[in-house]
Formats: sequence, C-alpha cells, structure tokens
Amino acid sequence: MIMPRGQQLLLPARPLFIWGSLLAALSLDMLQNMGLWGRAAWWPETLMLVLVFWTIHQPQRVGVGAAFMLGLVMDVHQSALLGQHALAYTVVSFLAIGIHRRLLWFSVPSQAAQVLPLFAAAHTLALLVRLAAGDDFPGWSIFLAPLIEALLWPLVSVLLLLPQRQAPNPDANRPL
Repeated sequence: MIMPRGQQLLLPARPLFIWGSLLAALSLDMLQNMGLWGRAAWWPETLMLVLVFWTIHQPQRVGVGAAFMLGLVMDVHQSALLGQHALAYTVVSFLAIGIHRRLLWFSVPSQAAQVLPLFAAAHTLALLVRLAAGDDFPGWSIFLAPLIEALLWPLVSVLLLLPQRQAPNPDANRPL
C-alpha cells in the first residue's frame, strides 16, 4: 500500500499492547459504572472508542468476534439486557472494518468526523434495544456521548499510536 504523503511509517502493533489497551478501557468503563455518579447517559464509552480504533488500525487482530465478546462482558457487568452491548459493539466493529482502508488516508480530525456516525449508530442501536425491552428513555443527553467520543478520537489516536512511532534503534544517522 502506498503511504499518504507526510505520514510516518509505523512499527507493527504488539498484540499485548492491543489487548492491554482494550482491557484497560474495559476496566475504566467498569470503574466509571461503579462510581458514585453511576452510569450517566452522556458519558462516553471508552471501550467502544478503543475497540473502534483497533478495529480500524488492526482489523486482522481485533474484529467482530472480539467486539461481541467484550460486549457480552459489558452486558454482564452492567446487568443489562444480555446482548445489548454485544450487538452494538458488533455492528460498530463491522462498520469500522468496512471503512478502515478509506479512513486511514485522512487526517486525524477528519477521521473523527467520519467515526461520529459509527458511534451515533451504536448508541442509537443500544437505545432501541433498551426501549424495545421496556426500559425508560434515559433523556436527550444520551446523544452527547457519540459527539464526546468523536472529540476524544484525536487523543486516543495519539496515545495508542505512540508506541508504534518510536524507533527500534534510534540514533543520529537513522531518525525514524
């Protein structure tokens, strides 16, 4: 594949770092759910954000199956309708795999604008499943979560690509 002009060549992502970041995001979501303020409808789901990032950047390692399993873990943790998060994460992962080649050609702010509909679709799907199961409408603030997740996209991109940007053997003659 031809690299876009001005883009740095990245080192391969280590599987341990990928799965560690997914487990850290899962833990962060679990801690937030157990916090004093509970599950706020507008609060972004960091697991979905990191899952979409790795699905776009490493679709061979993180895909629909991983999204389904992580969604089931979130469903069990939140005591939600079994399959609510699993369905939303699976759909958003499938959509991210569909656009991952095109998305990598854009700058990070442009990527954030293009993943916003993915996050909105996932939250809407989870909301529809909850409403179909007889749950109450959580309020209009639920539609702030996809926007906040899209705004966090540049930060997540910088943090998760940082280990891949470092030179394996840096020296003055071969800057990477």
